[in-house]
Amino acid sequence: MQGLQMVDLKRQYQNIKTEVDAAIQSVIDNTAFINGPEVKHFATELANYLGVKHVIPCANGTDALQIALMALGLKPGDEVITPSFTYIATVEVVALLRLKPVFVDVDADTFTMNIDSVRNAITDKTKAIIPVHLYGQSVNMEELLALANEKNIPVIEDNAQAIGGTYTFKDGTQKKTGSMGIIGCTSFFPSKNLGCYGDGGAMFTNDDALAEQLSMIANHGQKVRYYHEMVGCNSRLDSIQAAVLRIKLRKLDEYCDARRAAADYYDNAFANNANIITPHRAAYSTHVFHQYTLQVKVDRDKVQELLAEKGIPSMIYYPVSSHKQEMLKEFGGAEYHLPVTDFLNTCVISLPIHTELTSEELRYISEHVHAIVNQLSK
Repeated sequence: MQGLQMVDLKRQYQNIKTEVDAAIQSVIDNTAFINGPEVKHFATELANYLGVKHVIPCANGTDALQIALMALGLKPGDEVITPSFTYIATVEVVALLRLKPVFVDVDADTFTMNIDSVRNAITDKTKAIIPVHLYGQSVNMEELLALANEKNIPVIEDNAQAIGGTYTFKDGTQKKTGSMGIIGCTSFFPSKNLGCYGDGGAMFTNDDALAEQLSMIANHGQKVRYYHEMVGCNSRLDSIQAAVLRIKLRKLDEYCDARRAAADYYDNAFANNANIITPHRAAYSTHVFHQYTLQVKVDRDKVQELLAEKGIPSMIYYPVSSHKQEMLKEFGGAEYHLPVTDFLNTCVISLPIHTELTSEELRYISEHVHAIVNQLSK
């Protein structure tokens, strides 16, 4: 089978081409390329979708995390708790601001931040916690928020992989991922569930004062042009990207449903293979399947190699966790004991999942995964 993609953005674009082309042309016609009406409309619409008071768009998801930490006024040497099993951007911004990342392990089933590991990592120097809603599923936020509130530690949600997800509290209250901490952050990288056609990101908060801080930092530290009250940065979502995102936001729930349907197909296809562990779905969180990630009990790298020979792409998220990265060695990575994280590095593999997968493609992929894993298990 030809042309399989991890994420097929071309086919997705073809389905919304008329709307997207018109929206882009409208921005070009009115020439409001920076902070134009499309940006303001998108921020309002996303705030309404998430159920938050403020959305502050910015240039990318990494900037969103950095600006969030800057807005909390943390000082060099302050500790920030983060999972090691995450994309490097989560931890990179902590190091960039000369804060100290403190790595914690993840749950063996959900792959998200383990709350007991967080509890054991808290010290008097802990000034923030960054849970990562990995692969499209929320951290157990009710337990985490209870712990964070008890210790008076702010929580910044890394929601880059789970926008559109919903968390259900024990009393039945539901909230969107990214809306539960003091600040939520996301990326609009093209392959995300809500992705633009370039770089983009945003921060969310219900705190009016923090919203003002975030906005100022993202705009050179100014409220009034040329009057700079603090050191900030230049981090803006351009109007063309906002125009694209407005269209795709209207389809986000539909996109998440399509990804779940593909995941259901895979789950059923692999249900009886003892050498494949399919993704766990926590009772407290919907799963929007930014990635569909298996654990395999055979040689994972050989599985990837043989899939490639059949024209099936796959990815390893992540082969090396943050605490073992060369760039972060000054933070004592070798001293950490994170057994679940270390194990997952050796066995996870992500299959194609996106909004345009056909049943024929899903059948082709799953049949070959089955055959290859069975072959390697002999």
